[in-house]
Amino acid sequence: QVQLQESGGGLVQAGDSLRLSCAATGRSFSRSTTMGWFRQAPGKEREFVAALFRSYGRAYYSDAVEGRFTISRDNAKNTVYLQMNSLTPADTAVYYCASDNSIILSSLRTAKNYDYWGQGTQVTVSS
Repeated sequence: QVQLQESGGGLVQAGDSLRLSCAATGRSFSRSTTMGWFRQAPGKEREFVAALFRSYGRAYYSDAVEGRFTISRDNAKNTVYLQMNSLTPADTAVYYCASDNSIILSSLRTAKNYDYWGQGTQVTVSS
């Protein structure tokens, strides 16, 4: 079993930056591990934010965060990061990290395809 724990959320002002971390325990990242970040705002469905496809694959982003957010991973630390810059109130949500060892490229933007999830960390951006 894999346990994921997010950290780094908080209350910031519009234009600020935050870096979220997601530490995985129970199993080390493998070459096939895809790591993703999703978010869910009140009353809305969970939406894709970013993902790193497999161990050394490229990063993918939603249109809403492209150019502002950067996903990265440290395989030695079993940790994935989400650097969020130029935050706006629209970015306010609970942010979740997710992992899966068998996801395919065409499926990485869909939450139901990930097997493991963290508990989430709240990000609130004030105007």
